[in-house]
Amino acid sequence: MLTNLRIFAVSHQTIPSVHINNLCCYKIRASLKRLKPYVLLGRNYSSLPGLIGNDIKSLHSVINPPIAKIRNIGIMAHIDAGKTTTTERILYYSGYTRSLGDVDDGDTVTDFMAQERERGITIQSAAVTFDWKGYRVNLIDTPGHVDFTLEVERCLRVLDGAVAVLDASAGVEAQTLTVWRQADKHKIPRICFLNKMDKTGASFKYAVESIREKLKAKPLLLQLPIGEAKTFKGLVDVVTKEKLLWNSNSNDGKDFERKPLLEVSDPELLKETTEARNALIEQVADLDDEFADLVLGEFSENFDLLPAEKLQHAIHRVTLAQTAVPVLCGSALKNKGVQPLLDAVTMYLPSPEERNYEFLERISRLLLPFADQHIEISSLSAGNIALTVGLKHTATGDTLVSSKSSALAAARRAEREGEKKHRQNNEAERLLLAGVEIPEPVFFCTIEPPSVAKQPDLEHALKCLQREDPSLKVRLDPDSGQTILCGMGELHIEIIHDRIKREYGLETYLGPLQVAYRETILNSARATDTLDRTLGDKRHLVTVEVEARPIETSSLMPVIEYAESISEELLKVSQQAIENGIHSACLQGPLLGSPVQDVAITLHSLTVHPGTSTTMISACVSRCVQKALKKADKQVLEPLMNLEVTVARDYLSPVLGDLAQRRGNIQEIQTRQDNKVVIGFVPLAEIMGYSTALRTLTSGSATFALELSTYQAMNPQDQNTLLNRRSGLT
Repeated sequence: MLTNLRIFAVSHQTIPSVHINNLCCYKIRASLKRLKPYVLLGRNYSSLPGLIGNDIKSLHSVINPPIAKIRNIGIMAHIDAGKTTTTERILYYSGYTRSLGDVDDGDTVTDFMAQERERGITIQSAAVTFDWKGYRVNLIDTPGHVDFTLEVERCLRVLDGAVAVLDASAGVEAQTLTVWRQADKHKIPRICFLNKMDKTGASFKYAVESIREKLKAKPLLLQLPIGEAKTFKGLVDVVTKEKLLWNSNSNDGKDFERKPLLEVSDPELLKETTEARNALIEQVADLDDEFADLVLGEFSENFDLLPAEKLQHAIHRVTLAQTAVPVLCGSALKNKGVQPLLDAVTMYLPSPEERNYEFLERISRLLLPFADQHIEISSLSAGNIALTVGLKHTATGDTLVSSKSSALAAARRAEREGEKKHRQNNEAERLLLAGVEIPEPVFFCTIEPPSVAKQPDLEHALKCLQREDPSLKVRLDPDSGQTILCGMGELHIEIIHDRIKREYGLETYLGPLQVAYRETILNSARATDTLDRTLGDKRHLVTVEVEARPIETSSLMPVIEYAESISEELLKVSQQAIENGIHSACLQGPLLGSPVQDVAITLHSLTVHPGTSTTMISACVSRCVQKALKKADKQVLEPLMNLEVTVARDYLSPVLGDLAQRRGNIQEIQTRQDNKVVIGFVPLAEIMGYSTALRTLTSGSATFALELSTYQAMNPQDQNTLLNRRSGLT
């Protein structure tokens, strides 16, 4: 038997007598038998939070640590930057696990799905809870693949801070930009961790510059690497002017020494670190007035006398204000730099009480998350992240309340308090969280059960998966009656297909993958329609005249307008039916049956016979709108993808030639160490199966990243080819 687990966060401020729950970041499918306390599934776990050696803290301190000692963070980055490896090292050094997991070996804690371990990628976000030097850390490892962007989106809503992991040899990559924009939207303070400093081509300077140029962020260099690529052996703490060297004989990276830099032993390194520290102090002073007063007053003559604690507090304030981003470095795979990263998480990222939410938690059953394992607890204090069981009628983005009256009372109180704050700082606090923005799918295909008898089982599986993954859409083709699966990419649909087989035991059949086109019109067109039908002893009579016209602004939903001649009384009774009819008509365009966008529909006249049902009004309006759309000149819109290909210089020419054949539009070619980075646009229809073609062209050495950019009009020749292919003429 399966149940849904939901992750939710609880904020620090309470609202008396009102119980409001900030629902989940995401869901996890888990077997009920896994919910038994202290279940071990294939990994050697050292201890639960609060267990140090043989000493056990009080139950209260384990479940409800002081709110100032809680850190709710996410690990986010471009695919293959090392998020999961970094998470694995964090769990090992915190004492959560006794052995180091490896992505290639398929034994990591947070990648516990079978598909994740087979493919070596993160598909579903996973949460773990552990302690570090007296701090409780709730950590979420998020996916890096563009097909699972929604996973990152819904995690960020409940996090207080994030660690952006970058490949030091590549710097800021395509998906790094995407997750960074998501974090900006949710105003999440961040630290950057330049991973893979041991990798060939790693460049600390290049990676920092890419943060400055591509992310438009101000990097605060808190560390400097000692060596790069094969010579990387440690790092320098710029704040304390100490060097950290890892024991070369240690296999797990637990043993490292921290020594002060001395003129006698490290003259060049000390000089470089002193210059970097002075620059850091000046940079922070420019961003923080309190620190500027301190520096200009007491320590203006000699920055060396400035205590590290004062600088650390100032960096904490600057990070929270999101005016700059602390930058650290290391190599998670080689077990270097992870412990200082954990120190930075507790030192510079905010606790829940430093974030502005107003929620009180009250849930019937609570679980502490440990990736695919869970420990049941009796209560939880504000500021924590936990799982809750059940909630069958909720979805991602919901906010739970104990009653409607509680929600209304809290909303009124929040509005009054917001008005007071608005007068002070022009920013009113909101009680309820904003919903998650769910991207529209770009791929679709038919899915069929092995037999008609299994159709209800397939519908149940798809319903459960849709609740778990809102970016997955399922619809019924009205002409063929087939079930249509719509997703964010080839990998997304492939994973869903695999999960249906593994988790629900259904051998389903997928039709060929197709692109989700859209349609629009190029000129105005009017149409009139009459529906006259007698059902029983009732006559239903509707006459409608509508106009469809193109609009310049991009809008997936039709803009609905009413002529002045339409009476308000008639609208009051029929407006909902009219708008339902218009929306229904725009779901399937006249060319391909794809959704119609960028159109305005104006209702010029409407005559309704007394006693006519609203269903008949909707049907007549829908039919009339479809007539108008067919009369106009029609245009197919195709999804256009942002493409970034990283390729060795020797293979650049064949890659460019291949993209030209795929109707690619190259914007620029950048140099990244010894590689070239091709940035441009390419129609989604031309990029299907591109990973195989790129591997063949470059002997497996190139990588690429895709992201939906916009929908663009197809040229007449390509549109005719598509229409002929769909109609079976070619």
